Amino acid sequence: MTGATYRVGRQNRSVDSLALVEAEVVACRACPRLVEWRERVAEEKRAAYAGEEYWARPIPAFGDPGAHLVIVGLAPAAHGGNRTGRMFTGDRSGDFLYAALHRAGYANQPTSVARDDGLRLTGAWITAPVRCAPPANKPLPEERDRCQTYLQRELALMPDARVLLVLGSFAYQVTCGLLGVPPRPRFGHGVEVAAPGGRTVLCSYHVSQQNTFTGKLTPEMLDAVLLRARRLGAASR
Repeated sequence: MTGATYRVGRQNRSVDSLALVEAEVVACRACPRLVEWRERVAEEKRAAYAGEEYWARPIPAFGDPGAHLVIVGLAPAAHGGNRTGRMFTGDRSGDFLYAALHRAGYANQPTSVARDDGLRLTGAWITAPVRCAPPANKPLPEERDRCQTYLQRELALMPDARVLLVLGSFAYQVTCGLLGVPPRPRFGHGVEVAAPGGRTVLCSYHVSQQNTFTGKLTPEMLDAVLLRARRLGAASR
């Protein structure tokens, strides 16, 4: 969408940018149910975080704007990203993901606990179709449809992003829809789909505690997918 005209509020914008997308994400209040939930969670804090001030806003993407790998999750966690203000930060899912990114050479450290903890990504960008924490981790279809335009704009602004690693079937369906490709074959760990522009949609089970604690997704499985992502990215250059 770079260079295209689109409407934001009452203004027409002719030039898009990742900084503009981030600013609009953080200020968004388009979904009343999600606004109410994210702010209520910030008031009714978990006891472990009673002394912390929650972010309680939509979460912008995070990482390297020149990345060859874009990791697409589902939505922020109520006491993770909604608390810390950064994707996959401050919860067990993030612990699992960033440890793998560090092993794969995408992250400079294996932990992600706060926005100011010094974490940097090289070659990777982390985003999601829905930017507010949804009740029960289940956004409504209309909430997904409103919010996914931010992801669409990010992908248009990242021409070097050749590999889209989707975490879970929700991200798979949304990403394939935005790229204009049918989500075939059916979602499964390690599934690959060729997309226009030389891009590849690569699938992994989500890094949720439900998957990692039960062994449905192991560190070795995620390592293998990230190695495949790096090889696909290198082959496209």
